[in-house]
Amino acid sequence: MDSGAQPFDFGRKVDPKTFEKQIKEGYEVDMTRYLKEGWELFKSKPGEFILFTLILVVATAVLSRLDMIGSLAVSAVTPPLWGGFIIVVFMLLKGEAVQFGDFFKGFNYFLPLVLASLVMGVLITIGMFLLVIPGIYLAVSYMFVSMLIVNFRMEFWQAMETSRQIVTKNWFPLFVFALVLFVMNLLGAVVMGIGLLVTIPLSVCSLCVAYRDIVGLHEAGEMTIQ
Repeated sequence: MDSGAQPFDFGRKVDPKTFEKQIKEGYEVDMTRYLKEGWELFKSKPGEFILFTLILVVATAVLSRLDMIGSLAVSAVTPPLWGGFIIVVFMLLKGEAVQFGDFFKGFNYFLPLVLASLVMGVLITIGMFLLVIPGIYLAVSYMFVSMLIVNFRMEFWQAMETSRQIVTKNWFPLFVFALVLFVMNLLGAVVMGIGLLVTIPLSVCSLCVAYRDIVGLHEAGEMTIQ
């Protein structure tokens, strides 16, 4: 993560060679480990995770009721909030101390996160209209986009293409992983929605563990910038 991040810059272009190993040689997918370690991460800060999830859910629900203005507000606010989730989980994975305010540091990556969210939404929607399968392919393939933006301060289009190329190398096991997370959150919603306060952060923690194992967590000094 880049402590000098500016909310309205477009991000960096990272040397594609950084990801050659994952794209060319592939990797193993261990869904059980991702979920198990994700649960341990959640248990390390349960109160903070639940409170922030509540803030995210309530903010989204309130803003979505404001018609067109609300839709624009949701599009602008939710991607950085999800980015804050990722920042905190990355900090925990690196053994760093976490404060509640760290959840809001996703706004330091405002522009690339929002642009990625908007463009992915358009492409996935188009894919869904094209016999559904292309949309499902893209929805799974883009699972690491926000993490690449936060980890590398990568510009949004490269993050989208990098995630797609990495995930495509072992797409079906990651599709199963995404399906398990979807069902887990569906069950969380059934319990009067209260279960989502646990299943949402657990999903983010598990996805971040998968990212760490597949892509790796990189420090700013380790990056090669084009």
